[in-house]
Amino acid sequence: MKLLLTGIVLILIVETNGNWLTFTGEAIQGTRDMARAYFDMREANYKESDKFFHARGNADAAQRGAGGRWAAEVISNAREWVQERTGRGSEDSAADQKANEHGRSGGDPNDYRPAGLPSKY
Repeated sequence: MKLLLTGIVLILIVETNGNWLTFTGEAIQGTRDMARAYFDMREANYKESDKFFHARGNADAAQRGAGGRWAAEVISNAREWVQERTGRGSEDSAADQKANEHGRSGGDPNDYRPAGLPSKY
């Protein structure tokens, strides 16, 4: 039932967007951007860098267009929802969401870059 409702909502969103192929392509690319930021964060394993990677993933995805912004928002909200439900504090989640929104709204992810994080990221 949840999958059916999700599908209907996705169809409605895509149809209202005018060009569903463009939206879908942007959403797929945005999902890849989010995944790349996540795997880079895991690879870097650098203290206090998670907000930077949150902002960077959201910024990269949002630059794809409406589909990328939508994918970034859905992924970010789902990730924070899961983390809150598994015992991670709501304060950290709120800070993560602030970084997510900063990136999605066109803010510079480097505002969250910790000192000493390798320039490869």
